[in-house]
Amino acid sequence: MRIGVPSETAVGERRVALVPDVVRRLRAAEHEVVVEPGAGDRAGAPDEAYKQAGATLGDPWAAEVVVKVAAPSEDEAARLGSGTILVGFLGPLTNGPGIRAIAASGATALAMEAIPRISRAQSIDALSSQATVSGYKAVLIAASEMDRFFPMLMTAAGTIPPAQVLVLGAGVAGLQAIATARRLGAVVTAFDVRSAVKEQIQSLGARFFEVEGIGDAEGAGGYARELTAEEQETQRRALTAQMAKSDAIVTTALVPGRPAPKLISAEAVAGMKAGSVIVDLAAEAGGNCELARPGETYTTDNGVIVAAPLNVPSSMAEHASMLYARNVLALLELGFDFDDEVIKGACVVRDGEIVHEGARAAAEAKPVARPQAETG
Repeated sequence: MRIGVPSETAVGERRVALVPDVVRRLRAAEHEVVVEPGAGDRAGAPDEAYKQAGATLGDPWAAEVVVKVAAPSEDEAARLGSGTILVGFLGPLTNGPGIRAIAASGATALAMEAIPRISRAQSIDALSSQATVSGYKAVLIAASEMDRFFPMLMTAAGTIPPAQVLVLGAGVAGLQAIATARRLGAVVTAFDVRSAVKEQIQSLGARFFEVEGIGDAEGAGGYARELTAEEQETQRRALTAQMAKSDAIVTTALVPGRPAPKLISAEAVAGMKAGSVIVDLAAEAGGNCELARPGETYTTDNGVIVAAPLNVPSSMAEHASMLYARNVLALLELGFDFDDEVIKGACVVRDGEIVHEGARAAAEAKPVARPQAETG
């Protein structure tokens, strides 16, 4: 099998789909790997390392399988052949135009975010591997932005109390944020609408924050379901008091294919201490904080720092690429049997036909009309 690795062209994307160590393993299995020159430069993988691993430098788009991180641009999708299999984060529920462009090429496409969350697919679960990076980095961002210590310090000049950290959402990113904040010595409280994660939170040394009036809100695939408007309001009221006590808040709550739930109201931010930090990991879906500005970090009028970084895994490109490449390797080793539940679940386009229900709905959705600017 010939596998192509293009350079990533999406703005701010520094990761690469395969790293030299994984290329070496693919070559040992007698696969051919073609890497676009410079593809790994921003992830700490120079061309020479790929050559030493057995890859060829050249045009990756003529390969049987093209592996990417971000979804291809329209021009890149046009370079796919009718027999090509594309693998990457394709945004099947939100990237309608991109899915249509892939389908128009006649290619077959597997979305890494559509990998079923079942036991035998854990090694392929790229959403989880990249969320681990995001959760870790979010706490480092909070610690860097905050002008206070995380751990308790006992000095001759007196004792400094530990930081109070609140983590909203206890999926993979949230659990990694809890673990990282605890390693830095913070006192951590965590909240999730899924009661099943209570033991996981407590096992990491954090306190589980329960909201009365909201039952278990676990949905399909282990994700949280979308709360009703009444449940969201109950949740916001209950959390506001805890937010006022917090030195740092990390938010990670997402519902696949939908805008991120608003967990932090402007009123709650107004009640927080000056110098406190909010790191909103749901920025790409609109943010969990009402005051989040995706892609920006700024200070509110009352002195609260609100950070809403985009594509956090890309900021740790070397290790994020290493983890992602291992996910891709596990997928390639599984093979492309489209009757297999893992491959079938991840397949969004098959020979030019959109076969994933959510992707089909996104592709068929009409674009929202934008008001035209007045002239004259």
